[in-house]
Amino acid sequence: MPEQGCRACLWLNHHWDCSSDFLFSIIAMVLSSPPSTSSLQVTWQALPDEFLLPDDPVENLQQPALAAALSDALNQAGRVPAEALMGTNFALVATVNGKTIVKAPDWFYIPFAHPIDAQVIRRSYTPYLQGDGVAVVMEFLSETEGGELSVRSTVPYGKLYFYEQILQVPVYVTFDPYVPSLEVRCLDQGRYQLQTSDAHGRFWLPPLDLGLGIWSGTYQQLTGHWLRWWDGAGELLPWSSEQAEQERQRAEQERQRAEQERQRAERLAAVLRDRGIDPDLL
Repeated sequence: MPEQGCRACLWLNHHWDCSSDFLFSIIAMVLSSPPSTSSLQVTWQALPDEFLLPDDPVENLQQPALAAALSDALNQAGRVPAEALMGTNFALVATVNGKTIVKAPDWFYIPFAHPIDAQVIRRSYTPYLQGDGVAVVMEFLSETEGGELSVRSTVPYGKLYFYEQILQVPVYVTFDPYVPSLEVRCLDQGRYQLQTSDAHGRFWLPPLDLGLGIWSGTYQQLTGHWLRWWDGAGELLPWSSEQAEQERQRAEQERQRAEQERQRAERLAAVLRDRGIDPDLL
């Protein structure tokens, strides 16, 4: 089943104007069904309470901002359903051959996660036990090797291997903000295949029904290369700060228009008074 969904990913990457309900229903079916593996005993169990999650520091200041920028634009555009789950450096859990394995991608998106009590802090996520499978994961490359493209097939497992063979995430994105370089991989017959960007250097991500590409500029007072979202019409999804600035500019334009109207009315009133006409009586 995962292979069907990923062939849809391959096809849609070159057909931005097609959003067939049939194809997206295939992807939804893939994400709601646990993957099967022939050589691994994978089960979907909750993270044990006694499991100590690593508290690794981020490798540079831009990594949290990269993740925040992705989520910011999606939230601002109303593209995140209430039942969806997305985040950064958050534990995704699988039990492999009886051993709890955890990876914390730099950014991830899950279409549906079972709700939890508002007073409970969600410290991890187990696909298929706590909701759908993971639809998209992203890793941001740094100057030090982080195993993002590792296919190590033994514990602790390389990240690429874990996402491809264990979680079987349909879309895996790696981004190097220093070069910059963006690579998108989709599952096809159980293996990740590199995708080809469109003429604008963007990749279509079916689980989000959006295009992903590189944009250079400033976000949260950090200047560099960022990942941005574009819709099917090629329109850039703004960040909340950009949206606020657009609204401020619209308000300023409206204020200027109102001021021009007031001045015009005053000039007209002055002309009428010069002619002995009281404008207040009109």
